Amino acid sequence: MLTYFKDFILNIFFIFSPLVFYPYIYKTKSNARLYCSLMYILFAFALVVTMSFPIDLNGLIFDFRSIPLVIGALYGGTFVSALLFFTLILYRDMLGAPHNWYYFFAILPGFILLVLSLKPFQSLKLYPKMFVSILLCTVIKLFAFGLYLSLTGQLTLLTIKPASTLITYLLQACIVGFYVYLLEFLNGHFQMQDEIVKSEKIKMIGEMAASVAHEIRNPLTTVRGFIQLFGNANLEPDKKEIYQKICLDELDRAQLIITDYLTLAKPDPDIVEKINVNGELDYLSNVLLTYANYNRIQVDKTPSENNDLCILGDRYKFRQALINIGKNAIEAMNQGGSLRLKAFLRHDGVVMIISDTGAGMTPEQVKRLGTPFYSTKEKGTGLGTMVSFGIIKKMDGKIEIESEPGKGTTYTLLFPAAE
Repeated sequence: MLTYFKDFILNIFFIFSPLVFYPYIYKTKSNARLYCSLMYILFAFALVVTMSFPIDLNGLIFDFRSIPLVIGALYGGTFVSALLFFTLILYRDMLGAPHNWYYFFAILPGFILLVLSLKPFQSLKLYPKMFVSILLCTVIKLFAFGLYLSLTGQLTLLTIKPASTLITYLLQACIVGFYVYLLEFLNGHFQMQDEIVKSEKIKMIGEMAASVAHEIRNPLTTVRGFIQLFGNANLEPDKKEIYQKICLDELDRAQLIITDYLTLAKPDPDIVEKINVNGELDYLSNVLLTYANYNRIQVDKTPSENNDLCILGDRYKFRQALINIGKNAIEAMNQGGSLRLKAFLRHDGVVMIISDTGAGMTPEQVKRLGTPFYSTKEKGTGLGTMVSFGIIKKMDGKIEIESEPGKGTTYTLLFPAAE
């Protein structure tokens, strides 16, 4: 009895082995050919192994081959069913089992019944699926044994120790039922995950649409108002010039907002080149200098001692990211202050530091920085920072932010050094 028990455990282990890989196979469902191929490979493996380690019950060779055959067919489809059926016949012949043609005709009715059950099975709920799986497994086994033993004149083997035979059928039923329960549980879990992802995407699209409408409506409303004022015949020339400038500024703001949204939708850049860090630090300093002077802010630049220090990436997008972070740093210093730009080589890569002495941020604000629609500025969308962080991460860069309310913020950007 102990020998039987060990053989049963070994068979059960191999039968349940496909479940380890099933979560990865489920993700390929959109590709029907790949999904069917992987399902066949896994259940064919379980089928072959269970046939390789059969159990001898009083001269009757018994194994759990019907379990991977039925489960693989029900969850793999007609194509997988046919392949598993022919794998069963072929491997039985390779094992040197007698009367292979008799076995072929003996199992054929069960296979036809299995194929006819595939479509109705998909529409069933959990417990009916478990019942149908158990029934199919039992019927196929009985058909195969009964017809095969009748054709070979050994039908009396079924009546020897019927209690042991009944126990094996009950054990097989428990395994099949539990197997279907696990697969349905996994399928339900994965479907729930898919629904959550879909709902999050729909929610994100809704937020994006609302944000676009809100951000674009503000400057357009301003422009509309001033265009109506232009219709006043008594409007003074100097006011016309002021109104025109306001209209153009608002339209420029709307264009910048649209550009930020479009940048989010653009694919990864194809241009990858060596970027000289000191050169980019000089460029950033020159671009920000006028804006900094206007806001009474001093710019302090400390280039790297290594003039040939380089990183890899898209130069123009990298500049866009640095300028955005630099402008945000300047705008955080309402009462003037100091903007520090620094670059140096560290053992783990190239470091660029942009720090200010502005308003600073709380830990909660730092945590949310770079997420959609969040900004510490009154009229900000948060998209500029999000785009900048995305560019840096696409360059294999890392971003560390240290900030304290009233003392300023420090952005530390770490990049792999280019050889």
